Amino acid sequence: MAHKNILIIGGSGFIGSQVVAQLARTTTSRITVPTRRYERSKHLLVMPTVRTTIADIHDEAVLDRLVAEADAVVNLVGILHSRRGPRGSAYGPDFQRVHVDLPRKIVAACAKHGVRRYLHMSALGASAQGPSMYLRSKAAGEAAAFAGAGLGVAATVFRPAVVFGEHDNFLNMFAAMQKHFPLIPLAGANVRFQPVYVGDVAQAFVKALQNEATRGQTYELAGPHVYTLRQLVRLAGICSGHPRPIIGLPPMLASLQAFFLEHLPGRLMSRDNLASMQVDNVATGPMAAELDIEPTALEAVAPRYLAGVDMQQQMDAYRRGAGR
Repeated sequence: MAHKNILIIGGSGFIGSQVVAQLARTTTSRITVPTRRYERSKHLLVMPTVRTTIADIHDEAVLDRLVAEADAVVNLVGILHSRRGPRGSAYGPDFQRVHVDLPRKIVAACAKHGVRRYLHMSALGASAQGPSMYLRSKAAGEAAAFAGAGLGVAATVFRPAVVFGEHDNFLNMFAAMQKHFPLIPLAGANVRFQPVYVGDVAQAFVKALQNEATRGQTYELAGPHVYTLRQLVRLAGICSGHPRPIIGLPPMLASLQAFFLEHLPGRLMSRDNLASMQVDNVATGPMAAELDIEPTALEAVAPRYLAGVDMQQQMDAYRRGAGR
């Protein structure tokens, strides 16, 4: 089914920009991207089928107006940190607002206006019994997405592993840390990750919009290889030209590190992030066949953007000198 008007909530971010670009390149759909700040979305305006609008997506009246103009909605909004909730609560108020309440509002608006298609971004490892507020709130968001089935809203949920690509906040962060610090004390050094390329994630969303068989399904999105966190940090250091010694921290020191980092500006890490790493960020199987995606290897992409222009020029010169 071809969608004439697609609303992409969270379309100006790292993953959202890729989804918008792929949709604009492969379809004739008109794409609307609400944003809080014009500056964050102006890079999308070079695409003729894309329009941005300043909007507070948490305002139900505003969201209702946006959804009324669409025939498919994509929700990519997510956060990594939240204040803690009352004792005994599954997750904090910020996770509640963004990961749970927002999809409930979107689904309700879709049902009201007869919008039959909803694509929802979750996270690998989402579970109501997950070890972190983040993973538990993501599971509640999935439940909100699928609750629309009885109201005629067909949802597809995606669970990506940690996402890499140019401008990511994962490998780039570890590369920057190694540029400025002589060694890296690392919590969760042996936790396993299966990073997925941002372009593959975007492709999954685009293909799901075009494939009726994806309705009502949940898809894990992960790359072709599994690494420990230590291996990923080492790779980021080597590719950026600043490899540093990596010191794995025992649980008590890891928790202490997370406590201090969550109170610093920029909040590089939190105790809840550390709790998420109690489970490996690894898919249960290969990417679904109906998505028809060959996962991109991290080694094929990350060295290029982590190195920067200068190192890339050096590598090109080396290859020329070696006759490659």
